[in-house]
Amino acid sequence: MTSPDTPRLAAITARLRERGYRITPQRLAILRVLAESPDHPTVETVYRRLLPDIPDLSLATVYKTIAALKACGEVLELQFSDRDNRYDAARPEPHPHLICQGCGAVADPELPGVEAMAKALARATGYSILTHRLDFFGLCPKCQIKRDKPDQASPPDPSEKK
Repeated sequence: MTSPDTPRLAAITARLRERGYRITPQRLAILRVLAESPDHPTVETVYRRLLPDIPDLSLATVYKTIAALKACGEVLELQFSDRDNRYDAARPEPHPHLICQGCGAVADPELPGVEAMAKALARATGYSILTHRLDFFGLCPKCQIKRDKPDQASPPDPSEKK
């Protein structure tokens, strides 16, 4: 088994070990994809990325690993009603996201003042804010180009039914 090679991956594996989880080679590979992915992958995406190198990997193992990360607070789950859930183990604390309604891309913008806003809201309302979620929905630059210049969009898939 290879060892964690980034500080974030080392922190995740340490937390899992503290909680009694074993760090198997498959689990470490899953953790690495989640910790190093800037695109907030779905369970299926993690599975597909690892399958060529780990052909005996099961989808259930990916789900169980993500459940363990959630239990330890080491992954942020982004739930969507119309898309698969996405996961962020690189930054598991609440932070803003930009979500493309065209392709589903998710980005982490730097938005100073969000924590100050949450604290001010708590003071103003008397709420004890436990967590928050701030999402902005729109079209990424690539989808804007496709919208503005439809002739540059990818050709239709001939295997699709009409």
